[in-house]
Amino acid sequence: MYIRLQRLTDDQIIDFKEEMQEAFLKGFNSCKHDGEDAANTWQILPDKDFYEAMNAEGAEAYEAIDEFGHRLGGTVLKVDNQTHHNELTFLYVKVGVQSKGVGYAIWNAIEQLHPETEVWSTSTPYFDVRNVHFYINRCGFHVVEFFNAHHPDPNLPGHLDQADGLFEFQKVMK
Repeated sequence: MYIRLQRLTDDQIIDFKEEMQEAFLKGFNSCKHDGEDAANTWQILPDKDFYEAMNAEGAEAYEAIDEFGHRLGGTVLKVDNQTHHNELTFLYVKVGVQSKGVGYAIWNAIEQLHPETEVWSTSTPYFDVRNVHFYINRCGFHVVEFFNAHHPDPNLPGHLDQADGLFEFQKVMK
């Protein structure tokens, strides 16, 4: 599958954020999470967290474009040009095109965009089986830590509930 990453422009940010929120919501609701419906309780990707990621030092945001010019998803990265230890902050596949290899094509485009990377890191909730499968079995990441209420991630904002647990993944490139 052909995917190219194109820098997100300021006038695309709102649509990008809304598509990402919709994709995350669909993923959350597809997981059996004690019958909780995220749409009725909380925002999967709070605006504050989205904009913090977009404005972080080293942040890069890209839309994933197919050969016809359609956005099929996107990503937000945090790139450290000194250490080459980079972070996949967000990766989403637009609702309606999941399970067609788009996420993996986006990941491959990210690796090609930053061949200097020595280590990639990312995280996902433990209950999101599709994400866990994707990062481990498709992309080659390894679980390096499990954050939860008894072992919280010190880098996450304090308002995020970590009681459910969060896997930290890394992929060593070099």
